[in-house]
Amino acid sequence: MHPLRRKPLASYRHSLWLLTTRDLKVRYSTSVLGYVWSVLDPLVMAGIYWFVFTQVFDRSAGFEPYIVFLLSALLPWMWFNGSVSDSTRAFLKDAKLVRSTMIPRTIWVNRIVLSKGIEFLFALPVLALFAVLFGAAPSWEIVFFPLAIVLQAVLTAGICLIAAPLVVFFRDLERAVKLILRFLFYATPIIYATTDLPSGVQFWAAFNPLSGIFSLYRAAFFPQQLIWFEVLISALMSIAFLVVGLLVFRASERQMLKEI
Repeated sequence: MHPLRRKPLASYRHSLWLLTTRDLKVRYSTSVLGYVWSVLDPLVMAGIYWFVFTQVFDRSAGFEPYIVFLLSALLPWMWFNGSVSDSTRAFLKDAKLVRSTMIPRTIWVNRIVLSKGIEFLFALPVLALFAVLFGAAPSWEIVFFPLAIVLQAVLTAGICLIAAPLVVFFRDLERAVKLILRFLFYATPIIYATTDLPSGVQFWAAFNPLSGIFSLYRAAFFPQQLIWFEVLISALMSIAFLVVGLLVFRASERQMLKEI
């Protein structure tokens, strides 16, 4: 790579990392439990759904152990949900810094995706622990786990690059995003598998970009969950969202700076 081109890229990475570590330090330094909170939320949610679907209702069919099945999708969902939700305040929260600094403005969005992604990685030992406790042996498909992380990072960054500037112009969009995320949680195979859906719905469920990504995560312990058609759709949609996100961000950046 040409030296002149390497310097801006290195500067971008440095600024991104500084802001990301700042966010993590601020988030954990003001809390007594610190890191524990990043795993407590998905653990409580997983515990509730596990109790409802295994103890209250008769779940006679499905993937076992269900708690591992839940966590393998719930943990990445927390990364996605937290990133998109927080991106709606990416520029409004630090408006003065955004206007006064000369760093690329996409960093203010990508630092959220990265910090939430790091929290996701920190929570993975919990998934491994439950897999050991409940006897869920990993399959060779675990090699696709990094691919799932990359695809989710691309998809999440693309969606956040769309949401962050639009909220500056349409403040009600922040609340709308929260409602959409709530709906998307139940429309995404988290508490259920795509194969649990009626045959007529399964095809359309593949066009949820998270479906293929979550199937890659789950394939680490449930290889039957790996559906390559869903993965292909997720990969194409992730790239499409990133391209659209960059275009939307570039088109709205100048006017956005005036609005904040």
